[in-house]
Amino acid sequence: MFGKDSKFYSIFKHKCPRCHEGDFFVSHPYDLKNAGNIHEHCSVCHLKYSKEPGFYYGAMYVSYALGVALFVTLWVSFNLFFPSVSIAFQITSIIVATVLLTPYLYALSKIIWANLFIKYDKTIKREGANH
Repeated sequence: MFGKDSKFYSIFKHKCPRCHEGDFFVSHPYDLKNAGNIHEHCSVCHLKYSKEPGFYYGAMYVSYALGVALFVTLWVSFNLFFPSVSIAFQITSIIVATVLLTPYLYALSKIIWANLFIKYDKTIKREGANH
């Protein structure tokens, strides 16, 4: 499921969606100076990561869905496992978790968006990195 030929590999390792070899991001998500910056091309298969201007605007929808999933997961977890915890503590915890995870969720939304539109090609490396 998380093998090199799966979308999950590309998403969670932040690798090129086409060859699963080259790095997708310039730096890690918590390097706030370069947060979310992607390479122009893959260093291995030379895929151009931005298909068109504004391509990654759609990642905002993915980011929103990830934020809602985080909120729901934390809210349900608090109410199932810690029912005596106050609402104020729950809200504070959710806000803190959201703020701390924002750079990661932002990067995750971009790589998920790219993987929705760029297919893995296991032959790309053997063929000599077609453009």
